[in-house]
Amino acid sequence: MERIIMNDHRRLGRELGIFDTDPLIGSGLPYWLPAGAAMRKAIEDYVHELERRNGYQHVNSPVLGKRELYERSGHWSHYADDMFPPMNVGGEEFVLRPSLCPHHALIYRRRQRSHRELPLRLAELGGQYRSELSGVLGGLTRVRSISLNDGHVFCAPEQAAAEVSAALDLIEAAHARLGIRAARYRLSLRGDGDKFVDDPVMWARSEAVLREVLKERGQPYEEERGESAFYGPKIDIQIADPAGRESTLSTVQVDLYMPERFDLGYVGGHRPAMVHRSVVGGLERLVAHLIEVHGGAFPAWLAPVQAVVLPLSDAELPAAEDLLRRCVAAGLRAELAPADRGSLGARIRAHRLVPYQLVVGPREVASGLPAVRLRDGSQAGEVPIERLAAEARPLI
Repeated sequence: MERIIMNDHRRLGRELGIFDTDPLIGSGLPYWLPAGAAMRKAIEDYVHELERRNGYQHVNSPVLGKRELYERSGHWSHYADDMFPPMNVGGEEFVLRPSLCPHHALIYRRRQRSHRELPLRLAELGGQYRSELSGVLGGLTRVRSISLNDGHVFCAPEQAAAEVSAALDLIEAAHARLGIRAARYRLSLRGDGDKFVDDPVMWARSEAVLREVLKERGQPYEEERGESAFYGPKIDIQIADPAGRESTLSTVQVDLYMPERFDLGYVGGHRPAMVHRSVVGGLERLVAHLIEVHGGAFPAWLAPVQAVVLPLSDAELPAAEDLLRRCVAAGLRAELAPADRGSLGARIRAHRLVPYQLVVGPREVASGLPAVRLRDGSQAGEVPIERLAAEARPLI
């Protein structure tokens, strides 16, 4: 029987109201509860702004496409075992997408491109679907519906190395902000068989770019064959849970295959390279890892509830309700724990994972400032709400 670790996200995630599942929805299809939706939104906003500041334009695309789209991209011939079967609609076959890259390739080719537009960086938080077997599904780490932070850079081939390195910079910045430590970097290469596109020259060119970047950055890595995408090699940033189980979180890939398949070009008859990158991977796997790393005691900017207002007694309730309104107006995710829920000590223990515990007694009513107690038990004194809100923002 599988050993359950203390901070196992499957247990803790449900206890904290982050996610749950229901057999009527189906295995591998978790839903986000209010606490999880708050975390997800904080991550989305942070990554969106990080990407925007680094030259990305954001797009949105459908979660399905015609079967012929995935025949063109190569997914149908190389990846069909992991895809959901087609749906027949009006005589046409549609497929839940296993990847966002074909859609972004079509967005690129919607009009003629100049070399002055390159590199063109597109990003999207979008749904993709994998037909995982029931036996491997579990919590948020192996799911059938993935909310992927994805992005694709269309660039001149000579720009690819710089774009790979820039993507690694973004990944490392996001990991530091989220409190994630990489277990190792992996250079994932193709293996044998028809699972991988048969074009040795193309693979050699793509691998050379990734090796060049890793060498220039002085980044140690390990090579593994058979772990690449079907169309090109990739740098995988591996993470490990507290039990030592390893998985891939963030990736950067160099792709010379899909630009050819979709006949992508820019003025002068040139073919761009396509750099695939995911800064934080799928939000499901990311949040599972964050639950286990932080044990539910998330950084203030990421915590589902950032502040809890604790009136000493019913006499302070009106002032506490006003303080709650001020917290929300200042941008804090806050809630009220009134005196009828137990003693102050009991309420503090019940909200022990909340970063800021705002105690309101007679003195705080008079001053208009709450007495701030931090999660570690230390006292911060009377602190303006605006200062707490500033501390709780995901600064980039």
